[in-house]
Formats: sequence, structure tokens, C-alpha cells
Amino acid sequence: MADQTTATRDLLAYVREVSLRDDDLLRELRETTADLPGGTAMQVMAEEGQLLALLVGLTGARAVLEIGTFTGYSTLCMARALPADGVLVSCDIEERWPAIGAEFWKRDGVDARIDLRIGDAAATLDALLAERGPESFDLVFIDADKTNYVRYYETSLALLRAGGLIVVDNTLFFGRVADPAAVDPDTAGVRALNRALHEDPRVELSLLMMADGITLVRKR
Repeated sequence: MADQTTATRDLLAYVREVSLRDDDLLRELRETTADLPGGTAMQVMAEEGQLLALLVGLTGARAVLEIGTFTGYSTLCMARALPADGVLVSCDIEERWPAIGAEFWKRDGVDARIDLRIGDAAATLDALLAERGPESFDLVFIDADKTNYVRYYETSLALLRAGGLIVVDNTLFFGRVADPAAVDPDTAGVRALNRALHEDPRVELSLLMMADGITLVRKR
């Protein structure tokens, strides 16, 4: 990890050159998102989108749950990796930003796989639990408001099948989790989830030093 390799700009550029497989549609969506207020900070980086697609394939996922759509870049990456009859349920609090992604989903031909749910995420998750039942998803991606991370995790775990995977974004939260002076609700929410995951015997986990921190959680 950090003790072995220093992540210089040149090294990061090399990693992107030899590992990122990109295309015009993905680049266009990233560029569109970057022009929005806060878009650069909020959007999933290209390498993370590629990782998510890989994880969908590795888990053999047919049903994916995404908590936090924004402009739908991660949605597009994961929907592409699903089989033709797969489903990706994506939740967001408002229609404005997902509407941008919806155009790209349609252009890519994966829109039929995407079930967009607009509303409070906690209420949407409860509704999905009642509608689909427990253990009805193969993979969950959590990337929404940080204050409710623990709540989202607990309901996601109930919705996830045994052996399934939860991917949590922003678990380093710009480095604020390691700063004792950072006591804002978002940082506190991420810290609370990190501690809860570390002590949870129901799962296996690994926190990746990638992007803003990506934690992989496998349900036992």
C-alpha cells in the first residue's frame, strides 16, 4: 500500500494508460457531469466505474441496487455489465440529475435494465424490502448522503443475498475520517459506518485505497 508505492501523478497517469478502457459515451457523460455545480467532486471516477462493472460480472449479478444515482455514470457502467434480463434499481432523491443520465442509458441501449426510483432513499429501501423480499439483490452500491450510511447499510444487508457484495463509496471522505477536528455530520456518518463494518461478524470486508475510499463488503 502506501508504504510500498508513492502514487505520483506520473504513476497515476501510467495506471490509467494501461488499465482504463474508456469510450466516447462514458467520456461525454463524465464531461457533462463535470460542468455541473459540484459535478467533479460528486461523480464517480472512470476507474471506479470500470471496477463496478467488473464486480457485477465477478459476482454473476442479475439484480443490482444502487443508492445514489446522481447523473447515472455508475448506473451506466453497472447496467452494461448485467445480462440482458438483469435489473438495476437506482435510487435518488430528485429527478433532475438522473434525467441527465437517462439520455445516455437510452443511447447505450441499457435503459430497459434500469428501474429508477425517486424519493427518500430509506423509504425506497423499505419499500423494496416489502416488494421484493429479503436477499433479493446480488450487489449493492451505496453512494448517497453520508449521514444515513449506517441505515442504508443495514437495510442493504437485509436485501442482499448470502455471498453477495456491498460496495460503499467515499469511505475515506476526502481524508476527513482521520482528522479529529472534522466533526461534521457527513464525516461522522462515514466514521460510524467504518467502525460498524469493522466490528460486524456478518460480513467480510476490505477498504481499498482507491478514489475517495471504496469498501467491499461480502455477506457471509
